[in-house]
Amino acid sequence: MKKILLFALLSFAVIHQEAKAQHSNNYISFKNQNECYQYFAYKGDGSILMSGHRGGREKGFPENSLEGLQHVLQQMPAIFEIDPRLTKDSVIVLMHDATLDRTTTGTGKVADYTWAELQSIRLKDYEGNITGFKIPTLEDVIIWSKGKTIVNLDKKDVPFHMIVGLIKKHHAEKHVMITVHTGAQARYYSDRLPGIMLSVFARNEKEYEDIRISGVPWHTMIAYVGYTIDESNHAIVDKLHENGVRCMVSYAPTHDRLQTKEEREKAYREDIKCRPDIIESDIPTEIWALLIK
Repeated sequence: MKKILLFALLSFAVIHQEAKAQHSNNYISFKNQNECYQYFAYKGDGSILMSGHRGGREKGFPENSLEGLQHVLQQMPAIFEIDPRLTKDSVIVLMHDATLDRTTTGTGKVADYTWAELQSIRLKDYEGNITGFKIPTLEDVIIWSKGKTIVNLDKKDVPFHMIVGLIKKHHAEKHVMITVHTGAQARYYSDRLPGIMLSVFARNEKEYEDIRISGVPWHTMIAYVGYTIDESNHAIVDKLHENGVRCMVSYAPTHDRLQTKEEREKAYREDIKCRPDIIESDIPTEIWALLIK
């Protein structure tokens, strides 16, 4: 009996330490697809998930960089919206703009460079400081993110079939989400990657209906409803909630652009009163600090 009790205590200690380690790493991972659905499902419990827009923006850490994603995860749990683009030789890399000028030491269109040619280029942070970091491939980010977070692929210039192929290659359905702008796009990915999580646009009645008639299961999606929740979209949010769908707002075009941390904090606090389910931000760490106070 003593041996059994000792074994039970040791087992509990190991499980506790593993849970503590996972929490300290801020990792988000799922054993199966149902766990993924449960994590993203709207439950009416007031919980807020955080999404790093373009991975996140902090001094010394460029947007759409693997190092930037890692830096955010060291501070908080988060999912990440990232931007796949295609090189001249059909390698999928992360880059928001069609050109290199704003965020790198290079110039010109991403599509005019081969992957090998991009190796000499370095990323800049949001202040324009040159870092030692290189442009990552989407494949590297998908491999890295497994067991750590969920990456949400925005729609840029990569053909849909290439996105499908890469996700299938790495069996990444449990840790990759895809942003779609129309019901037809949602149907395309749902048919080829059954059960894949989708981030859909549902900012108004027209977009909501387009998604509804696509027939894609509600439990496989979150919905972007705009910059905030107000009278213009409140009825749509209610419908989405009735279907168990979390609603996401983005502070990237609004509050994130305020000049000082104090101004941003005031704006964040006020808008959080609108009760979004997911907040997308260029500076997720600042909002997270408010949410855990």
